[in-house]
Amino acid sequence: MSLFTPSPLVLVVALFLAACDGSSALIRHDPKPPGPFPAADRPVAHIVSARWSTEQDRDRVNEAGDVMAKSGIKPGMTVADIGAGEGYYTIRLAARVGKDGRVLAEDIFANVRDALADRVARERLDNVSVRLGSPADPRLPPASFDRVVMVHMYHEIERPYEFLWRMRPSLKPDGLIVVVDANRPTQDHGTPPALLKCEFAAVGYLEVAVSDMPSAGGYLAEFRATGPRPEPAAIKPCRLG
Repeated sequence: MSLFTPSPLVLVVALFLAACDGSSALIRHDPKPPGPFPAADRPVAHIVSARWSTEQDRDRVNEAGDVMAKSGIKPGMTVADIGAGEGYYTIRLAARVGKDGRVLAEDIFANVRDALADRVARERLDNVSVRLGSPADPRLPPASFDRVVMVHMYHEIERPYEFLWRMRPSLKPDGLIVVVDANRPTQDHGTPPALLKCEFAAVGYLEVAVSDMPSAGGYLAEFRATGPRPEPAAIKPCRLG
C-alpha cells in the first residue's frame, strides 16, 4: 500500500469533518408545507346533517339526473363526489359512468365515510371507492378526474382557498369542478354566485358556465383551472360588501 493511501479510519474522519463544515446538513428536514393561506372573509356555515331530503323526493324532481346532464357526465368518466354524505350522488354517479368509469366518494367524517363504504359494498358498486378527506384538503389523487362535484357543501368549507388550491392538481387537463349551491348568504347555507366566482378566481379557476338548477334547489356553476396555480401568499381573499 502506498504511504499516501489514507486508512479507512482517516476517510471516515475526513467525511465527518466535511459534513460539519457548514456545506451540508447532517439532518434532512421535510419540505415546509405550503401556506399560510388567507382566511375566508365571510361566515362559514355549520355542517348540518347529510340528509336534507329523502332520496325518493330528490329523484321525484330528477335532481341528480339534471345535475349530471348539465355537467356533461358520461359513461367512462372518472368523477369525485366531495362531501358525499350518505351517497345520494355517489350511487347515481356510479350508474352514470358505468363499469368503465370510476367514482371516488369523499367525506371528512370517519363515521359517515364508513357508513357509505358499507352501502357501496352492500350494493356491490365495484366502480366506487370511498376516501376520508380533511376540512382543508380533499386528498384527491393528481390528474385523475373529469369532474369534481360539490353539491350543497361549498359554504361549509372552513378554509376555501386552501381547499381549492389543494384540489387543483386532481383535475385532468380538461376536467371541471361542478358546484351546486343556493343563492343566499353563506351563513344561511348558500353561496351567492358572485362570491363563488370570486373565490374560485382567486385560486386560478375560470367560471365557464352558470345556470339555474331548480330541481337541485339553487344554481349550478362549472369551473376550469387556468394558468399556473398561484402561490398561497399571492391569493387575495374576496371581500364582502
